[in-house]
Amino acid sequence: MSISKLVSNIPTGSLEGKWDRHRLNMKLVNPAQRRKHPLIVVGTGLAGASASASLAELGYPVKTFCVQDSPRRAHSIAAQGGINAAKNYPADGDSVQRLFYDTIKGGDFRSREANVYRLAQVSNQIIDHCVAQGVPFAREYGGLLVNRSFGGAQVSRTFYARGQTGQQLLLGAYGALMRQVSAGQVKLYPRHEMMDLIVHESSGLKQAIGIIVRNLVTGEISQHLAHAVILASGGYGNIFYLSTNAISSNASAVWRCHKRGAYFANPCFTQIHPTCIPRSGHYQSKLTLLSESLRNDGRVWVPKKKADTRLANQIPEADRDYYLERIYPAFGNLVPRDLASRQAKFQVDQGMGVGATKEAVYLDFKDAIRRLGKKSLDEKYGNLFEMYEKITGENPWQVPMRIYPAVHYTMGGLWVDYNLASNIQGLFVLGEANFSDHGANRLGASALMQGLADGYFIIPYTVANYLSSLDLPSKSACDIVCKETKSQVQSRLKGIFGIQGRRTVRSIHRDLGNILWEHVGMIRSEKTLQTALKELAYLKEIFWKELCVPGSWDQCNPELEKALRLVDFLELGELMARDALDRKESCGSHFREEYQTKEHEALRDDKHFCHVAAWEAKPDSVLFDAPSIGKVPDSPNWHLHKEQLEFEAVHLSTRSYK
Repeated sequence: MSISKLVSNIPTGSLEGKWDRHRLNMKLVNPAQRRKHPLIVVGTGLAGASASASLAELGYPVKTFCVQDSPRRAHSIAAQGGINAAKNYPADGDSVQRLFYDTIKGGDFRSREANVYRLAQVSNQIIDHCVAQGVPFAREYGGLLVNRSFGGAQVSRTFYARGQTGQQLLLGAYGALMRQVSAGQVKLYPRHEMMDLIVHESSGLKQAIGIIVRNLVTGEISQHLAHAVILASGGYGNIFYLSTNAISSNASAVWRCHKRGAYFANPCFTQIHPTCIPRSGHYQSKLTLLSESLRNDGRVWVPKKKADTRLANQIPEADRDYYLERIYPAFGNLVPRDLASRQAKFQVDQGMGVGATKEAVYLDFKDAIRRLGKKSLDEKYGNLFEMYEKITGENPWQVPMRIYPAVHYTMGGLWVDYNLASNIQGLFVLGEANFSDHGANRLGASALMQGLADGYFIIPYTVANYLSSLDLPSKSACDIVCKETKSQVQSRLKGIFGIQGRRTVRSIHRDLGNILWEHVGMIRSEKTLQTALKELAYLKEIFWKELCVPGSWDQCNPELEKALRLVDFLELGELMARDALDRKESCGSHFREEYQTKEHEALRDDKHFCHVAAWEAKPDSVLFDAPSIGKVPDSPNWHLHKEQLEFEAVHLSTRSYK
């Protein structure tokens, strides 16, 4: 494995002025010329919808694709707790600088400083923009916007709309998007899934010129060309089978781009959310998130006695261990997600787990109800309490909730520079699909912030800078590469359909999830990661020899859709394990047992691993179509590129929340 260095194109000068100077120096596209630059946006979550609306408003003709039957069904709708901004309405000491520092520290000093500062800078603009759209943020009696706290911060900076913040923000972006659809500036393609990236290569330079998509209703394969492709397709948490993501959330768009040459950065950085409803059975297909905001007023605890069989309300205060408050007195129940998740696992592993499965801890609102009253809590969390009761049959007003960590968000993604541009010219990556802002752990309420920052306030500038000096290949050259890429997609479809074994997609995916959860989950080690690689190789062989996909490859076929995504998950799982094996340190969500302090906290190695690990799939090792029936394709040969992380405004220090 050879290693080379990456250049992130960060502007020079002081951190505070980088983005303003960069915007001033970037080239623009004349309004009359914008209609000559067609663009493609993949995804209609907050990043994709906001980018489509903003670019169309500027005059670019935009094609927007989503796998859902409506842009409103994008997974951003599931976000509950809120969106961060540095407005400091509570006057409790917040600022752009503090939001920036909290985000850098929360990511355990493994994110790019310049990108994070820009995110903090534009955060206030996001709130103003969304208020202007009519997003119904919670307000005080006098009409002022109100804030609440989230993990990893000692200030209240999170704006929210009860427990439906993602839904309300997405409705705002959706309205802006549909306005452009009505105006004819956006052509919307619902129920279309990206199958591949069309890349023209000349003299070693790769340029994205379009995508191949599959109509999920008819099975038709079609090609769409554009002067730039903007990928906003979300993360890859569903690789674990059980996660808080929607079932249709997948990694295929980013993985297809990766196999065409885009670098994949920090794939092992996966966030485990501590506040989820525990799984109830082997055949469960997904897990349900409960907002981190509940930890504002709920207290996390377990019995002090192992295997305590008493009901929660029968256990007196003296027999309860409020372990987060005990271990982290400065932040208590609002420590970052990676810490809260690992501590919950430690408690369960030591025999303190509760509930029928013993894989849960309590989240108790007894004290908050007594202090604030039911009405006050209902105004903030009522829909979350209702959701919990519907799923579990337990009334959280009367008994503590049971929670346990679950896969939620992926900090890894395609590598991008400061302009959100991948190493393939013309391919831009937004939101959770890129790696740029969260390091090794995302703070709560920052995902919505990043998605809207990328779509509303960053990509309109950076894509114009690219288009202003665009040099397109000839039509004949485009036709050749389009025909070849489309043929490879069809071959892949036929090949997977033709295996005709006896194993269902779901059963193989469940096995994949078990391997990753057990060996590449909350806690890893060299032994577990080596085990994962062996088991993944065996499972990959099972897929290519025993998979059964009913129906037809060229018609509506949901099982074929799942199989195509599973192919990519199997390869991505291997890269995740390899990346985790290569990173011989613990940082944020990446916790290696061999690298921890005496107090069981993450032990970073800044001398050797203060970098972004960006993996390139070498072209001569990549199979774009399907292998012959019964043959198992080789894994790509990956080449590691490193982007050194340099900090000018913060000092590398041990992350402590005690």
